[in-house]
Amino acid sequence: MLKKRGAGVLFHISSMPSPYGIGVFGKNTKDFIDRICHMGFTYWQVLPFNPTDHSNSPYCSPSAFAGNYLFINPEGLRDMGLINDEDVKSNYYEGTPYTADYEFAAENRLVVLKKAFLNITDSIATDIKNFEIENPWLTDYAVFMAVKELEGGKPWWEWNDTHSHYYSCIKDIFSFEEAAAFWKFVQYIFFKQWSEIKKYANDKGIAVIGDMPIYVAMDSVDVWSNLPLFLIDEKSLKVEKVAGVPPDYFSENGQLWGNPIYDWKAMKKDNYSWWISRIGTALKTYDVVRIDHFRAFASYWEVPSDAETAKTGEWKDGPKMDLFSKVFEAFPDAPIIAEDLGTFGEDVIKLLEDTGFPGMRVVQFGFDPNSDSSHMPHNAVPNSINYVGTHDNNTILGWLWEASEEERKFALDYAGFDGNNWGEGGYYSQSCRKIIESVWKSASNVAIISLQDMCGFGADARMNTPGIPSENWRFRATEDTLNNIDSDYFRHINSTFRRMYPVFD
Repeated sequence: MLKKRGAGVLFHISSMPSPYGIGVFGKNTKDFIDRICHMGFTYWQVLPFNPTDHSNSPYCSPSAFAGNYLFINPEGLRDMGLINDEDVKSNYYEGTPYTADYEFAAENRLVVLKKAFLNITDSIATDIKNFEIENPWLTDYAVFMAVKELEGGKPWWEWNDTHSHYYSCIKDIFSFEEAAAFWKFVQYIFFKQWSEIKKYANDKGIAVIGDMPIYVAMDSVDVWSNLPLFLIDEKSLKVEKVAGVPPDYFSENGQLWGNPIYDWKAMKKDNYSWWISRIGTALKTYDVVRIDHFRAFASYWEVPSDAETAKTGEWKDGPKMDLFSKVFEAFPDAPIIAEDLGTFGEDVIKLLEDTGFPGMRVVQFGFDPNSDSSHMPHNAVPNSINYVGTHDNNTILGWLWEASEEERKFALDYAGFDGNNWGEGGYYSQSCRKIIESVWKSASNVAIISLQDMCGFGADARMNTPGIPSENWRFRATEDTLNNIDSDYFRHINSTFRRMYPVFD
């Protein structure tokens, strides 16, 4: 996998058409798989499946292992005999189909899930127990969610003393048994529905690329239950240093993420067992795992917790191959993509060489008239993944409109566009197509395009703008959106540029 020429579509579950205010694991998802299969695509990339925070970011989650219950399809619960048609209809959304309404989905999905839980059969209860045995992370997650509900949704460090300290809380686990059982059921349903979708994709010859954020949220079960593995004072529960990145292409102030920093020395002492478990779970969930902010394994940006921006920080050494030698012991041929974007030096280059993981190229970063960037398609190496744009980028059309005249002219000249209508978007946009084709022609083994760029959409359709705390992650497509994609064109370029080799031997 990742060694043959192929192509993929970046399109998250939340963006799928559905009647529920957000995408779900349903018929529309299977229809999407059918479409990209017909077009000759061999990969489908999604964003992290983890539950989202208040800003709806899948990169800041209460669990690095759990799945987002918003993606659970109410029809699947009905088909299991757990709810009725009226319950399904109660989740119908009457607002705009063009944006994801996380708030509506969260409120209504929980109602039907709680009703479904009351109707589980003995056989389902047995399946849940087996699921828990196969997924050791589930018990801690379920207790965490049960206690969080009991504590009125407050972050765990504001819970009472008994609850906020994991070991004292877990001793009293039977007090939360009923509430925790519900959250075990939710995760069982999530992964049951997802496994059906993944199998459907695999049977069509489509491999799923999943995404793993390198850091976890402070308000997460991962931190609460593994406090010694983070640079946090175990008595005061205060964080002195947090994660981020220095100023870069995306932000002149850098990005202050605020996630707690790993205590790599402590992790080394138990052979990085938490990371091995996390990567193992991801490899079960997806066919390929993209690790976000991979460079932090080589060196990471550490920022004082009271800093207002990420400008104030310093580089610290990461675990490097000390970690990945353990990963390879557990998973010798792990199909991992290293997100190596941003500021990096020789240590990152060496780590990529040592691991052999493919790095990333993003064509938008290459259109500098004054340099011969590694992101320009002609500089791509086979062992790389080449993107028209990622979830953090503007769309290609949006980029063309917002680029300087010099950058835009260089990009269009490079791509071989000789028309006057460069600003014309839509499904048949010639300027967008020329740039797409420049990526498809590259030597990179895998080329990936977002659904928005397949449609020639503008900046208003981008998924995320880094550094902007609100109104992200809401893009949604409709059935008409998918119907209008020029399938013949994408099948043509996938065939012409030899990107249709089977990914499964």
